[in-house]
Amino acid sequence: MAKFKLDEIDHQILDMLIDNTRIPFTDIAKKLLISAGTVHVRVKKMEEAGIIQGSSLTLDYKKLGYSFIAYVGVFLQNTSQTKFVLERIADIPFVTVAHITTGKFNIFCKIRAKNTSHAKDIIFQLDDIEGVYRTETMISLEESLNDKKRLMHTIFNDL
Repeated sequence: MAKFKLDEIDHQILDMLIDNTRIPFTDIAKKLLISAGTVHVRVKKMEEAGIIQGSSLTLDYKKLGYSFIAYVGVFLQNTSQTKFVLERIADIPFVTVAHITTGKFNIFCKIRAKNTSHAKDIIFQLDDIEGVYRTETMISLEESLNDKKRLMHTIFNDL
């Protein structure tokens, strides 16, 4: 597949969508002095090219009662169990991110919980997965930086 070329209008559309995925195409069109149809066509082309993949919703987990964050390193008995263990991890909804990693851990997870007791239950669920040798947990005191927008803006400026 050929590399999709983004022009300045595409960059501007993406910049606005990065800041607010719910912005109406008519608002984008007014700001860029183009038609809403043009915005729609360009967004559709970027979706078809795989540049835009859906949209996201940002939640305030603290307000929803899930302010506890921990990172759990998972050690496996055997690396051949990675796929099986990841499938079991995917069944635990409070594990929001899981990475296969090199180095100390085989899998590295981020969990969200209501409190320490709830986190303990989630960690015990991870420990109980067949193939998990042990886990190591790090408690997050504060999520100080979680900003994908800066990276996206930088990437588009480099194109």
